[in-house]
Amino acid sequence: MSTAVPQPLWRPDPQRIAQARITSFQSWAAEHHGAPADGGYPALHRWSVDHLDTFWKAVTEYFDVRFSTPYARVLGDRAMPGAEWFPGARLNYAEHALRAAATRADEPALLYVDETHEPSPVTWAELRRQVGSLAAELRGLGVRPGDRVSGYLPNIPQAVVALLATAAVGAVWTSCAPDFGARSVLDRFQQVEPVVLFTVDGYRYGGRQHDRREIVAELRRELPTLRAVVHIPLLATPAPEGALEWSALTSADAEPEFEQVPFDHPLWVLYSSGTTGLPKAIVQSQGGILVEHLKQLGLHCDLGPADRFFWYTSTGWMMWNFLVSGLLTGTTIVLYDGSPGYPDTGAQWRVAERTGATLYGTSAAYVMACRKAGVHPSRDYDLSRVKCVATTGSPLPPDGFRWLHDEVRDDLWIASVSGGTDVCSCFAGAVPTLPVYTGELQAPGLGTDLQAWDPAGNPVIDEVGELVVANPMPSMPISFWNDPDGSRYHESYFDTYPGVWRHGDWITVTARGSVIIHGRSDSTLNRQGVRMGSADIYEVVERLPEIRESLVIGVEQPDGGYWMPLFVHLAPGAVLDEALLNRIKQAIREQLSPRHVPDEIIEVPGVPHTLTGKRIEVPVKRLLQGAPLEKAVNPGSIDNLDLLSYFEDLARKRA
Repeated sequence: MSTAVPQPLWRPDPQRIAQARITSFQSWAAEHHGAPADGGYPALHRWSVDHLDTFWKAVTEYFDVRFSTPYARVLGDRAMPGAEWFPGARLNYAEHALRAAATRADEPALLYVDETHEPSPVTWAELRRQVGSLAAELRGLGVRPGDRVSGYLPNIPQAVVALLATAAVGAVWTSCAPDFGARSVLDRFQQVEPVVLFTVDGYRYGGRQHDRREIVAELRRELPTLRAVVHIPLLATPAPEGALEWSALTSADAEPEFEQVPFDHPLWVLYSSGTTGLPKAIVQSQGGILVEHLKQLGLHCDLGPADRFFWYTSTGWMMWNFLVSGLLTGTTIVLYDGSPGYPDTGAQWRVAERTGATLYGTSAAYVMACRKAGVHPSRDYDLSRVKCVATTGSPLPPDGFRWLHDEVRDDLWIASVSGGTDVCSCFAGAVPTLPVYTGELQAPGLGTDLQAWDPAGNPVIDEVGELVVANPMPSMPISFWNDPDGSRYHESYFDTYPGVWRHGDWITVTARGSVIIHGRSDSTLNRQGVRMGSADIYEVVERLPEIRESLVIGVEQPDGGYWMPLFVHLAPGAVLDEALLNRIKQAIREQLSPRHVPDEIIEVPGVPHTLTGKRIEVPVKRLLQGAPLEKAVNPGSIDNLDLLSYFEDLARKRA
């Protein structure tokens, strides 16, 4: 019996392939570094993994990375953890982020949009001037290389200026969004002991003002290392006593001075979601982020000076840092500060239209919400400039691909990407010269030795396996903060397969070279020894109009049994009656398998998420296994703690 060969949803036309930066890079690398001139992306990827040193040298040369002190070699030590990149080299991330100011002074570097959806530009010259002024003031406050500078800020131009000024000084940036409560912020900032705090008095979201002055006062009390607090009056309130005014620190006409730091000097600290215990404080380097993001944004996202890059994000998520790095490719970046669905579900499409975005990034959840709400992007908005819609946060279901294809444009490059805060980049996703298959990520990234491994550590093709990275990436953490012997870092990624990064996702690498993400391996469903991804079940269940969102958990029972409940949050007006129960089970049985059908379907008042919007499966599983709430989850990392109390009560009743 012949199996039908899957057909691509989209193929780039010959002109797009010819004009893509990755095509130009391949030709250039073939001429200068022996990369394969033929064979397209698969041959280039193979070469980039087999010749890691040469590939990364080529990236730095192609993008004209300015090393103020040359490097001795590309990779001093390849061991993981502990790979040593470009030893001896010195450079500065912010210097590269502001390079376009020299030739495009009056063009917009930033387009800032609030809930009025009217873009306000900040030119390259103005951005560079403000960074120069603020960096000088930070030095005047005694901020030195290695000191930590923190921001409790929304996605506004001031946050970008503060990050770049911090990097220019050689200090270490870290940020949280102002919708985080005091405990969540302190769980993060207290670990790194910042000397400066940039903060707003409040923010606007969903058409309402949210005053944060009391929380700011608590942060000041609980962060004894602070030497200065800088007040940004978004709600036009006066600066609290002892705080400095933003406007006073950014008014000088100062040329930025860029501290030349070692390649592996810390650039910023990002945080894991921290659903169990304190969030991991993940430290990434100036050089590692610089070269990884030049590769990812310049080659994979195909961004350059003519582009406008919009990703819906907040400063509490790695995608904000990734968005800011759009400046490295001379791209205008779009900062949207507001609700993703205000005043209506189509808000993000309106922002893409008004800013002329060429690459628009969002979450898979937003795409599916638009589909469910009957949004018609191409009918209602002029999206003619949008070349690519990218999604992350969770796997984009096949229905999401089809909806984007049908409702935005049939000649749309759809890039579902997957990576992690841990590397502040993508392991797999966008490739402008490859076809797009429904439900699949196009390919692993260049220089990323991504594989699916079985439990014995053997690579598998067309089978579900653990996502591993078998060679180092420059943006892998240089350390976790307050992890002096590296034990916490080691156990996070290297305990399962020594010397190989295990990320904690189930994936399939297809024979075509594409990648399918099935969900987290630490919460993977395992019935009768068969591993199943939760994402597959969500995709089927959430197609039903009555289901707003769902959560499936597999719970190993003390008696050796296995309980797999499906929790459903219903759409307004829907009722979980016998008819709906049967439709859910039938859909799962027919579209997946009888093994995927849950043991019980239970209505819940809502599905809990991390503060960055990811469903939390593992803490709910722990609650259902009888762990007390305070042991199962870090309360400060959850969007709605009351929802977790529901699962705790359910576990008690079942016991």
